[in-house]
Amino acid sequence: MRCRSLILLSIFLFAASLRARAETDSEVEARKTALDLAGAFTNDGFKMRDGHWCGAIKPHELALIAVNLYAGNQYWFSVGAIDPAKKIAVNLYDEAGKQVVTENYNSGEKAAAGFSPTNSGQYFVSIDLVEGRESSFCLVYSYK
Repeated sequence: MRCRSLILLSIFLFAASLRARAETDSEVEARKTALDLAGAFTNDGFKMRDGHWCGAIKPHELALIAVNLYAGNQYWFSVGAIDPAKKIAVNLYDEAGKQVVTENYNSGEKAAAGFSPTNSGQYFVSIDLVEGRESSFCLVYSYK
């Protein structure tokens, strides 16, 4: 029992340290790129969701982020990356792992996917570095 408690405490502390880490300069730059793209959707009445996800991505190694979406809302998921990334893609999957049809925007190191779910639930956003070398990325999303 004591060993189990220590393991759970270790996992909690590790998870807390991940959340508490400071963003790197390259992640901040990737966030600026993502926010620049997402700003275009605010002109159409979309509101920025609090929070963002940043990290490093390698070519053809997907980064997956779980999100809870609500039927009746519209969403745009905007991703920005920095050099040496040349082309990034964003896709959306339902809780069963089936890719859903989205409206897409791709422009090199910027990409976005628009989606209006018919069912509320958990979905997964995937980010793929299609061209270029390992880079920092950031995901933000908007809703209305």
